[in-house]
Amino acid sequence: MTTRGPSAPGLLITRDWVDYHSDHHLKSIISGNSAAPLTQTHSQQSEYSPDSELSPHRTSSSNQRKRSVLGLHPQAPVDGEHVEAPQSSLLWSRIRIVMREPFAEFWGTAVMVMFGNGSVAQVLLSAGQTAAPGGNGFGAYQSINWGWGLGAMLGLYVAGDSGAYLNPAITLSNCIYRQLPWRRFPMYFVAQILGGFVGSGVVYVNYISAIDWFEGGKMRTVPPAENATAAIFCTYPQPFLTKTSQFFSEFIASTLLMFVIFALKDPSNNGVPKSDKWFPLCLFFLIFGLGSCFGWQTGYAINIARDFSPRLMSYAVGYGHEVWSAGGYYFWIPMVAPFLGCAFGGFLYDIFIYTGPSPINSPWLGLKLLMPSNAMRVRREHLKREKKEGIV
Repeated sequence: MTTRGPSAPGLLITRDWVDYHSDHHLKSIISGNSAAPLTQTHSQQSEYSPDSELSPHRTSSSNQRKRSVLGLHPQAPVDGEHVEAPQSSLLWSRIRIVMREPFAEFWGTAVMVMFGNGSVAQVLLSAGQTAAPGGNGFGAYQSINWGWGLGAMLGLYVAGDSGAYLNPAITLSNCIYRQLPWRRFPMYFVAQILGGFVGSGVVYVNYISAIDWFEGGKMRTVPPAENATAAIFCTYPQPFLTKTSQFFSEFIASTLLMFVIFALKDPSNNGVPKSDKWFPLCLFFLIFGLGSCFGWQTGYAINIARDFSPRLMSYAVGYGHEVWSAGGYYFWIPMVAPFLGCAFGGFLYDIFIYTGPSPINSPWLGLKLLMPSNAMRVRREHLKREKKEGIV
């Protein structure tokens, strides 16, 4: 999730790690003319010295080439003193430097799904437990919203170096409206999908004994079957919903998600905190609110990485083809609706509120950029910028 950064003619540049650690910024850090990163504490600031600062040439040339091929900025978001440490020559250290952002997206998404799926598992599997405080299980529906909200917030902290998108639909919208480099989308997409798969798998392994007990054996069932547990991992619609209602429920939740995220990250919006330190907490309330207000009908998937990946995992561990056919083959809706909803939410925010660089704020609402002559010009400018930054 990115904010607007400096712009060049014909280019829309995001304020992700690439811009924050541009050569100009690195030089200003070394010269002592720049503020410390937002994630740095006051005690850490006092220990800062030019000798331990980030160096614009800290990533080796071979690693720079590998990162450039992947569409990443040649300089990895790693402190110079860490790159120059003896362990930096080890094979895994080199891999970690090259793949730092995809690894961050993978684990950020995995953490989010573990907290989210874990909250559903605890609420569902403990239902009716008289030993619980209150005598009726360990949690209620709002516990699930807490779990997903906390998971998203903590996932953002884990994936800070990559931009912490954690959602392919949000990643795509940032590519469209905030000029996140398109070359990153496939790699981030794969990392997020795999993170969701692994995160849900961890939850399944953790609760496998409770699932056996709840289902009454080794069987695995899908809603609306009695004692079904497949909904721990992915969403299933209420049986009374039409296909149109299923789609609109996910579409409107995804639209709100992207609209509010762009509002929270808009530097010209005087209604939000100016420090990015508050963004994860704001996102927690956003996810909690979406679940509280729009979660009943379809489970507010709003993210293919948190629905398709766990659905695939549940199919792999024995829940059967019903994970795809349930709800009249509902599975495709949380795969498609989040992309369309987030794109529409970004469009609404930019056309009515956002005043910064965006395709919407260009002639013909950006449609002119799709004309062959303009598209080629923008492409040349984009390649020129990438070559200048070493992303070739």
